[in-house]
Amino acid sequence: MIIVGELINASRKAMGAAIKAQDVEYIQKIAKEEFEAGANYIDVNAGIFVGKEPEYLQWLVETVQKAVDAPCCIDSPDPKAIETALSVHKGVAMINSISLEKARYDALMPLIAGTDLKVVALCMSDEGMPETMDQRLKIADKLINGLVQNNVPIDNIYVDPLVQPISVNSTFAVEFINSVEAIMTRFKGVHTMCGLSNISYGLPVRKFMNHAFAIMAIGKGLDGLIINPCDKMMMASLITAETLAGQDEYCVKYLKAFRNKQFEFLG
Repeated sequence: MIIVGELINASRKAMGAAIKAQDVEYIQKIAKEEFEAGANYIDVNAGIFVGKEPEYLQWLVETVQKAVDAPCCIDSPDPKAIETALSVHKGVAMINSISLEKARYDALMPLIAGTDLKVVALCMSDEGMPETMDQRLKIADKLINGLVQNNVPIDNIYVDPLVQPISVNSTFAVEFINSVEAIMTRFKGVHTMCGLSNISYGLPVRKFMNHAFAIMAIGKGLDGLIINPCDKMMMASLITAETLAGQDEYCVKYLKAFRNKQFEFLG
């Protein structure tokens, strides 16, 4: 399971204020907490700063990578901001994200083509947000083929089938997890990735629903998540779900987590 730590995002009120103030200590504290909790990538997003996003995104990459030995997930639809951030990035970054929306696709593909960059391929097009598995598969097929034809290795592609609120349509969770299974089955070597929180939008006890949804999706083959890795219950749930889904031979990762006291909070 590839974990992208989601906390360094300017849309979060405290984080936005810290980025604006260029509070190195706060940013690095969060980055260290995410990394130590198990994040493989640290997401960096400065999207609220219109006109200054490239500058802030570059500063975030430098600040984070001075604190932790981890690559960043550069979170922006703006190729200029991504290119500026990549100019200082150490190692292989992840780009979040390209989609089938023509303007976004045409702008980002030249930046990604022929590189070793990891890329989140978001199942969205100019026709809007897909609601069914078939709609998601149609977009995923075009995105994957387009990336591969532009010399992006299939192992570097993380398809995001797009999570939508269950409060809006009772089929959205099932359609999503069935899409994960279909994508992982049809496109051998590709990965799947998503952020969870939209599934519970507008509902009470959101964290509990997010945990259950993650477990269901892992059972269908999901192998990447954009989450808060400091959520101990979530991380314990993911480790356990992978073991139950047959992705942990001889329960090695589960036992390692136990020895590392990752289940101690359960009492």
